[in-house]
Amino acid sequence: MTSNTPFPREGGDSLPLVLAGPILKRVEATRLVFWLATRVPARVRIGLDYGDGRPRMHELAPGDPGCTHLAAAERLHYLLLELELQDELPAGRWIGYTLSLAAAAPVANPDADAWQDWRAWAPDLCYPGRASPGFVFAPQVRSLLHGSCRKPHHDGGDGLVRVDGLLAALLEAGAADRGLAGDEGPAPAESAAPAWPSVLVMTGDQIYADDVAGPMLVAIHRLLERLGFPSERIAGAEEAGVSDARDLYRHPACYYARDTLLPRHERNYALIEILFGGVEKPVFTSASAHNHLITLAEVLAMYLLVWSPAPWRALELAPPPGLDAEDAALYAREQQALEAFIADLPAVRRVLAHIPVAMIFDDHDITDDWNLSREWEEIAYGHDFSRRIIGNALLAYAINQAWGNRPEALDDDTLERLQHSLAAPGGPAHEESIARLLKFEQWHYTWPTTPPLVVIDTRTQRWRSEYAARRPSGLMDWEALTDLQHTLRGLPAVLLVSPAPIFGVKLIEAIQRVFTWFGHPLMVDAENWMAHPGAAEAILNIFRHRRTPQHFVVLSGDVHYSFVYDVELRGRVRGPDIWQICSSGVRNGFPPRLLAVLDHANRWLYSPRSPLNWFTRRRRMRVIPRQPEGIPHGRRLLNGSGIGLVELDDEGVPWRVRELLADGREVFFSRREEESHWH
Repeated sequence: MTSNTPFPREGGDSLPLVLAGPILKRVEATRLVFWLATRVPARVRIGLDYGDGRPRMHELAPGDPGCTHLAAAERLHYLLLELELQDELPAGRWIGYTLSLAAAAPVANPDADAWQDWRAWAPDLCYPGRASPGFVFAPQVRSLLHGSCRKPHHDGGDGLVRVDGLLAALLEAGAADRGLAGDEGPAPAESAAPAWPSVLVMTGDQIYADDVAGPMLVAIHRLLERLGFPSERIAGAEEAGVSDARDLYRHPACYYARDTLLPRHERNYALIEILFGGVEKPVFTSASAHNHLITLAEVLAMYLLVWSPAPWRALELAPPPGLDAEDAALYAREQQALEAFIADLPAVRRVLAHIPVAMIFDDHDITDDWNLSREWEEIAYGHDFSRRIIGNALLAYAINQAWGNRPEALDDDTLERLQHSLAAPGGPAHEESIARLLKFEQWHYTWPTTPPLVVIDTRTQRWRSEYAARRPSGLMDWEALTDLQHTLRGLPAVLLVSPAPIFGVKLIEAIQRVFTWFGHPLMVDAENWMAHPGAAEAILNIFRHRRTPQHFVVLSGDVHYSFVYDVELRGRVRGPDIWQICSSGVRNGFPPRLLAVLDHANRWLYSPRSPLNWFTRRRRMRVIPRQPEGIPHGRRLLNGSGIGLVELDDEGVPWRVRELLADGREVFFSRREEESHWH
C-alpha cells in the first residue's frame, strides 16, 4: 500500500490514536454496537458498569467475532465493535463504559503498546460529574432527537451542540439515575424535563459532499498527507490532464473550479447541471458545488473532519496559492465560519458517544438531486467520471454510516470487496464494489424499540417515470413500498423515518409541479412524495390499510426549515393518526426573506376559506399545521439551525414537540384547530 502513496509520510504519528468516535450505534437488550476510526489497527477493551458493582469486561482484536476491521490507509483504520451480552442491559438507568485501545500488532517501542483509554485520546469525552462515558438503554421511546442537513461552513450554529447541553443538564439533574428514560418514566407533564433520549435520528445530509468550503477542502488534503492514502486512478477526466489523485490535487482547477474538469462532449451541459449544480435554482437556492468531493480518500477524510476534533490537530488552514481575488475573499469568509464549526466538535463527539445514532442518507451525502429522475440517472451513471464520484460517496457512506445501522446487511463478502477497493482505489475491485453498491437494496432498517423505528430508503429504489425521463421519480418504487407495508402490518404504532417529508408545504409543492411541467425539475429540487402519482397513492394506501399502525410519527428533514403537521385521513372508517414532524437543518437554514414570503403565501392561498384550497384539496386528508410559539406574524415554518426533540406517551403519541435552536431558543409547536384544512 505504501509504494503508491501520493503524499509524504511525515507527521502522521502526531495524530491521536482515535481519529473519530466512538460513535454509539445500536443498543439492544443483549447487543451493543460501536464505530471507531483509529490511526492503527487496534485491540479493544470495553468495560461496562451497570451500577451493580459487577464490571463486565470485553476484549476484542481485529478478526475476532464482534471486531470487524477495514484498513483505508496507512494511518486510517475502521473498527466496528459488536458486543453480544450475557446479561441483559437494565432499562432506564445509566450504564457507564470504559474504552481502551492498544496496537493490534507488536511495535518497536514497548511504551507504544500500552493500553490507552479515552482519557489519553479524548479527554473531553466524559460529561462533568461522571467517571466515564455512558448511555441509557431506553427501549420504550419516551424521548428522541432528530435532524438533518449539517453543513460545516454554515454560520448559524450547530444543533448537536444543543444536544450536548441537553444531556449535560439531564445528567446534572440526575435524570439518567432516576429511571426517567426507561419503562418506568413519569406521566407526561408540561413542566417535566424530557426523558433521556432513546435515539438520535440523523435523517440525511450528515456531510455535504457536493458543497465543500475551500478551507475544508484544504484541510482534507492536508489530512490526507498525514494519513497516507494510496493514489486513486480516475477514469473519464484524461482530457483535463487528470489520471489519478495526484494529478487532481495539484491541478489548477482543484479549488473552486472542479466543474471545469468534466470532459467535453455533446451532453456536457447536462452533466455539469446534474453533478456540479451549474444551473441556478432561483426559487429556493443557488447551487454552489465547485469543490465537489471526487476521490474516495477525500470523502473518507471529510467524515473524520465533521465528526471529531482529533484530525484537526495541527492542521493549517492557510489558503492555497493561486486563488484570484474573488475566491480569496470567499475563502476568508468560509474559514471564519469553519473555525466556529471546529470549536463545536468536542461537544459533537461527546453527543455521538452517549446516544444511539441512527443514520440514513439523503442527496447531499452523495450529490445534489441524487436520482431525481430517470434522465438524471441515465446521464450521471452513463459517464465514468460522474459514476465514480457518486460511487465513491456511496462507498464512504457504507463504511461511515450504514455499517452500524444494521451490521448484518454488509456481509463478509461485501466487506471483503470494500477492503480490496480501499487497498487499490481505482482498480477493478473498486469498480466492482461501486457497481454492487449502486444495486444494493438493504440500506433501510428497523430497530426493535417501542414503538419500532423504521428507517426507509427514499433514494436508491425509486419509481421511475414511464411518461417522461425528465419527470421526477417516485421516492420509493412499488416493490419497496410493498415491503414497507409488510414491515408495518400489525404494529400498533411506529416511528417512520422518511428523509423527505411525506406531507409537505402545499405551495412549495405546487411551485415544484409547475417547474416540472415546464421541464425544469432540477431548478426547484422537485423531490416530494406527491410529485409522482403512483408513489403518492401507494404511500397513502399504506396509511389507510386496515392493519396499519394507528399512530404514525413521521420524522423528516431535507428542506432546511422545520414544521409540524397533524394529519387525519378520512374514508369509510377513520384512518390512523399521523404526525409529520420535520426538523432541518442541524447546521443549515433557508433564505429568511424567501421563506417568510412562501410561508405567508401558503397560509393565504391554502387557508380553510381559500377558493384555491377548495379546488385543489384532497378531500380525505385533513392537515392541521402547528404554530411555532414565539415566532412573529403567525408563521408556521421555523427557520434556524437546531435539533428536533419529540416526547411520546406510552402509546407512541407525541405529546410535546419542540425545536432546540442553536442560538439558545426553545420553540414549542402548538396545535391550532381553527387552521386545519383539507388537502
